[in-house]
Amino acid sequence: MFDGIGRRVVSMWFPRLASDRVLRAHPVDGPFALTLKQNNANRIYCLNAQAERLGLHRGMSVSDARAFCPDLQSRPAEPRSDMRFLHVLRRWATRYCPWVGLEGDSGLVLDITGAAHLFGGEAMMLSDMRRQLARGGVSGRIGLADTRGAAWALARHGEGLAAPGAPMEALGALPVTALRLDEGTVTALQRLGLRSIAELEATARAPLARRFGPEPLLRLDQALGRQPEQITPLAEPPHYGARMTLPEPIGLQGDVMAGAARLLERICDRLKAQEAGARALCLTLRRVDQEAQSVELRLARPLRDPARILPLFERGVSKVEAGYGIDQMRLEATRVEPLPVQQLSHVSTDSRARLDDLVSRLGTRIGLENIRRFLPADSHIPERGFIVAPAAYSRPEGSWVSLRPRPLRLFAPEPIAGSGPRPPQHFRWRRMRLVTARATGPERIAPEWWLEDDNWRSGLRDYWHVETRQGRRLWLFHTPQRPGWFVQGEFA
Repeated sequence: MFDGIGRRVVSMWFPRLASDRVLRAHPVDGPFALTLKQNNANRIYCLNAQAERLGLHRGMSVSDARAFCPDLQSRPAEPRSDMRFLHVLRRWATRYCPWVGLEGDSGLVLDITGAAHLFGGEAMMLSDMRRQLARGGVSGRIGLADTRGAAWALARHGEGLAAPGAPMEALGALPVTALRLDEGTVTALQRLGLRSIAELEATARAPLARRFGPEPLLRLDQALGRQPEQITPLAEPPHYGARMTLPEPIGLQGDVMAGAARLLERICDRLKAQEAGARALCLTLRRVDQEAQSVELRLARPLRDPARILPLFERGVSKVEAGYGIDQMRLEATRVEPLPVQQLSHVSTDSRARLDDLVSRLGTRIGLENIRRFLPADSHIPERGFIVAPAAYSRPEGSWVSLRPRPLRLFAPEPIAGSGPRPPQHFRWRRMRLVTARATGPERIAPEWWLEDDNWRSGLRDYWHVETRQGRRLWLFHTPQRPGWFVQGEFA
């Protein structure tokens, strides 16, 4: 019994998806190929029609391709960009039906059941698809049948349309490779003389199942409609935006904040459902004269609490010129990050939340990148024992680990007069005459040879903690390889 009657499926295959994407932006007159490094060798990843006519093919080494075609132009392939382009094509294909899914990394599958009449029939729909793809500079092959497997086979091995309820008439002459079988199974079937789908269908099923397993017969039954095969549409990414059209124009700051509060609650509910938090929001206010003003807000941490986010809009809203009034408001979370649900704890985190809110408030005035914190770094070199990072994009680390005391103030080494391996008893520093009262040390620090640093070309350093009779507590070091004394820090 045939189970696919009433259902119609379209398969779109883009054999030159990657090269079409590049040539749309940078047209090339002549043979063109994209290359990708595979197994320590550059090979052809995708090529245009002119290069194919010259005998080049995918997987061919670039050196062999240039020997066949010296005029070949090439560029490195970008598989991630190709997949993004395929997602763009998927969104475009939703103009024909809502059920559109991905078919590997170079194809789409559409369930057009009940939608063909909107375009004047199936033939008119396929013509429109081909016309739109050609206009966009994309090479595509299309197959239409009752099942996903049959449509896939027609798109790749005999572009066309299979009549409803009669898939075997369109598939019988196609090779067994059209059944989405692996290369080893196809080769084994061809050695047995089973080269077409019709020959495979006419063969006894039991011997085939014993020799090749269930896969060939399952693919055959799926193509002919005996076994169901689902089409899973790719879900649209969640959209975190809300709009409000006002019956009467408003202009007071309190009214705008009240409207923003209602929009913010709707967005935060969506964020909570997706376990996400907003890092940047944009409030757009449209005036009666059709002019629009935007209030952008960047947050120090992902948030989805309306009570914490709303007060941060006050400063930006207060600067809005309402004119003759605002009749439409739109709020959108332009940047979203994961914010999973956290286990409640008896340890209060209110202080951390208030610090994040303070950073967000200051960031709206001077920029989040200008609020920084010191973080410990894994280095025994004094100048490299810390890093400076934006507070909004980092977390405070644990306590600083220091085996020896370090000065509160650290500056570039300043030379002083002295000789010998021990600190000088009398020396001048910053126009002050100082007398050493006590010296503790030395602490020898070797340069990090794997890093290039001109300040450490003098070699080893012997650091001393020197207390002077004048009250200064300094950090001095001596360079034994190039004898000299320097002051690099001052203790509190």
